Amino acid sequence: MATTAEPDSDSQDLSVAPIVGPDDPRRFTDSGIEIGELYTESDLPAELDLGEPGSFPYTRGVHREMYRKQTWTMRQYAGYASAKESNERYRYLISKGSTGLSMAFDLPTQLGLDSDNPRCLGEVGRTGVAIDTIDDMRTAFDGIPLDQVSTSMTINAPAACLLLLYELVGEEQGVPSEQLRGTTQNDVLKEYIARGNYIYPPEPTMRLTTDLFQYCHERVPKWNTISISGYHFREKGCSAVQEVAFTLSSGIAYVQAAIEKGLDVDDFAPRLAFFFNGHNNVFQEVAKFRAARRMWAHIMTERFGAKSEKAKMLRFHTQTGGVTLTAQQPENNIVRVALQGFAAVCGGTQSLHTNGFDEALALPTERAAKIALRTQQILANESGAADTVDPFAGSYFVESLTDEIEARANTLIAKVDSLGGSVNAIQFITGEIDESAWGYQERYRIKQDIVVGVNAFEEEDIEVPDLLRVDPESEREQVGRLKEFKANRDQQLVERRLEELRETARGSENLLGAIRQALKDRSSLGEVCGAMQDVFGKYAPTF
Repeated sequence: MATTAEPDSDSQDLSVAPIVGPDDPRRFTDSGIEIGELYTESDLPAELDLGEPGSFPYTRGVHREMYRKQTWTMRQYAGYASAKESNERYRYLISKGSTGLSMAFDLPTQLGLDSDNPRCLGEVGRTGVAIDTIDDMRTAFDGIPLDQVSTSMTINAPAACLLLLYELVGEEQGVPSEQLRGTTQNDVLKEYIARGNYIYPPEPTMRLTTDLFQYCHERVPKWNTISISGYHFREKGCSAVQEVAFTLSSGIAYVQAAIEKGLDVDDFAPRLAFFFNGHNNVFQEVAKFRAARRMWAHIMTERFGAKSEKAKMLRFHTQTGGVTLTAQQPENNIVRVALQGFAAVCGGTQSLHTNGFDEALALPTERAAKIALRTQQILANESGAADTVDPFAGSYFVESLTDEIEARANTLIAKVDSLGGSVNAIQFITGEIDESAWGYQERYRIKQDIVVGVNAFEEEDIEVPDLLRVDPESEREQVGRLKEFKANRDQQLVERRLEELRETARGSENLLGAIRQALKDRSSLGEVCGAMQDVFGKYAPTF
């Protein structure tokens, strides 16, 4: 049976691999689970809580036939520079067989700032597409029928604004809101912990989040209202156990907030989605996905009394690990991405994004994006991973890991609960992730953990592939379009709509109606987010 090394602290015992040096014969996962040389029947949990695929507790997957009935949604994270250039990339990916879009936004958009804000100089269109106005959203989806495509939006603090712009463009295309399919990430708790792209303090942020739950239940019922994200925890340096524990803790906080708002768990929970990272240790990753599904089913049933089967299901998107990509020998990343994608598929993901091999250096080129998409297509059609449901089920090793991850993650969730939940445990969670990240770096430094091309098997010649470079002129053009947009509108109407939004923010009614009207009447993203900030204030970390 696998055992745990001597810990330096309680948290390390639960979730951080020990630093023992390269000569120690023991092997550990990044969560501190010691890997035995051999696994036998005696390593299986006393009671395997498996069930059948498509049945509680969904250890084996949320669909009975899984990929034999329908292949996972193949998404590629895309968007850069202007809406026009992003539209061209979206069309390119669809032409190559992508079955869903994943919309990347630049940092100003993620922070609810207009491109002409002085803070945004040099950042417009750099990490994604700049969306300032309804005109930008209209251009981004020009010629793309929104009733035929599923769109995932990696947007958090201004999530409501981007969803509403998408809905308005859909209406212009003649697509009823009831037919729109996609996801807004809308998970700001992880921004406080791992990324820093927040605007408002937690209380109004949670209000915006649950207002979006309610709005979509009534108007956009096929939309996934939130993608509760462990991906960014893992990118910051957390372990697999921490990723499960802190992601599900965030989920608990959102469910609790929605219930306190008066929403019925069986109404909103079926549209909750999750977002996990895919790393290189195939067996731990498969076990992680299986454990998370099982844990969520029990949480929703036992803690929140969910009755609907769909409300108990953990449906998730996976993106391969950006932090695992290396600038050295970048073509090695193609192999890493294939392994990570394989683990996600064997773990039962509902959609998958595979990174471009050059993304440690820049946004992916068309060539890198196509290779990443072809990787998914090979997994689906050539690897055999999609031929049967939950192919690792019954493995002595994987079942042992699944049980161990579940036990350790439950202990961490209990700790977060004892601190008052995720909103009140931000400092604790951040400290745990920092501890794990430090451990990663130390294990790499002393070569306890090997990264091919970085601390072993290095090459003297530096290989730099052709990279995607964003033309600085695109920023000037975006600012020019925004200036023209603001000059050609009814400014008095805009001011009236923004004041109506402030008044709504001071009260308690759902905010999305007022946001929608302001955007429809040609307020910009920055103006709408700024109006709410006038009332809510801005979040300032206290640690």
